[in-house]
Amino acid sequence: MRWWDIDPVLALEKELFPDDAWSRGMFWSELAHARGLGSTRRYVVAYEGERLVGYGGVAASGTASDGGSAAGADIQTIAAARDHWGTGLGARLLTELLRHATAFEVDQVMLEVRVDNTRAQKLYERFGFEPIGFRRGYYQPGNVDALVMRLNTHTVSEEKNHG
Repeated sequence: MRWWDIDPVLALEKELFPDDAWSRGMFWSELAHARGLGSTRRYVVAYEGERLVGYGGVAASGTASDGGSAAGADIQTIAAARDHWGTGLGARLLTELLRHATAFEVDQVMLEVRVDNTRAQKLYERFGFEPIGFRRGYYQPGNVDALVMRLNTHTVSEEKNHG
């Protein structure tokens, strides 16, 4: 994602998340942390021709006990246009975000998802995310709870090496 993607991202964001859409400033702030040496964010976009049909972002945080890598990453946002639901676009975006999280050498990837968004929860479960708790009233102004999910990246890489 680059600065010129922000307007189409905002349009899709407002369409999909009318009550709790991110602001222009939030996207600008995230992109400011996605460039240069020591960057802690990666944002991706998906286009179909000239039309933006999806986007997502991941942020690394903390420092692992060895001091050399980030302790964890958070899927900050991920979205696909409604007419692309069920096409695999969400899975492709999540795959790309997890590839970037792996490059940050994180131990785990976390995310929050609305408790009423079972479609997204099923996607995350297919990738190995497990529910670990709730954040009450996380999504405002609707006061909707968030399900917190975690993926242990070491377990995933061990399964790939032994499976």
